[in-house]
Amino acid sequence: MSDNKPAAETDVTKDWQATHGQASAAKRLRIFAGLAWIVAIGGEVFGIVLLRQHKFDHGNLPLLIGILVGIAIFAIAGSLMWKAANKQDPARESDKARFFFQNQLGAIITLIAFLPLIVLIFMDKDMDPKNKKIAGGVGAALAVVATLIGVSWKPPSVEQYTKDMNSCAAQIKARQPTTACSPEVAAQAQDIAKDSNTVAEATKDAAHPAGQDVVYWIAPESGAKTSATPHVFHICQGVSPLNGKTVNHGSVTEAYSENATRITKQIAMEQKQCGFTGSNDKAASPPSAG
Repeated sequence: MSDNKPAAETDVTKDWQATHGQASAAKRLRIFAGLAWIVAIGGEVFGIVLLRQHKFDHGNLPLLIGILVGIAIFAIAGSLMWKAANKQDPARESDKARFFFQNQLGAIITLIAFLPLIVLIFMDKDMDPKNKKIAGGVGAALAVVATLIGVSWKPPSVEQYTKDMNSCAAQIKARQPTTACSPEVAAQAQDIAKDSNTVAEATKDAAHPAGQDVVYWIAPESGAKTSATPHVFHICQGVSPLNGKTVNHGSVTEAYSENATRITKQIAMEQKQCGFTGSNDKAASPPSAG
């Protein structure tokens, strides 16, 4: 029976997911980052064309350096916006390839925007040696700085946000300082804490004066770890929506972990079906020895 499964060693919420606002912000940032990178690569192409036309053989060094600086500015701008987008909507660390390329794309694009032009500068046999040394050195230095800025040294991940969200929810429920509640996870953690509090209030009775953190939901289909679509969770197994269903039970956070992320809207009805007096009726109920 699915109700008899062993409890998890850690209290794990559902996987963190970007909210609609976070996903929209990430999309806009990635579009702007892409445009900045297009300008940077366009600057590189422009520089290569002028180099092929021998525009820098005996002069125009300020123009070449200006092109290199422009490439760096737009490459860095694109990288910063891309990093900001990843903070709003990160990749899964378990997806190794996507996690790497999504987080290090800024550094990769920067290298693409610099290397061909720098190599051609150093290989140009017609450019004044002094100008070649200056332009090549400036280009290499800018490329290194822009690439290092493009590297994501501590990239965010869905797994990290899930862990933070769980810690944040636990701190909220325990009324502790919310040190784990970063802006990216706070909203969803608050939902879990709010649902846990609602369940505790609804399940108060003489035997459980503080209420319970136990809810019941339809088990994921075909033995899956999580349901494909969000399910509702309920305050006891005997409610009518669960009749004839395979039911799992556990804490609110365990319900969230299986994509049972919506609390029932029929609290009053379920209190009667389950025999809970709830906080509103507690005073009117006679004390029980049970």
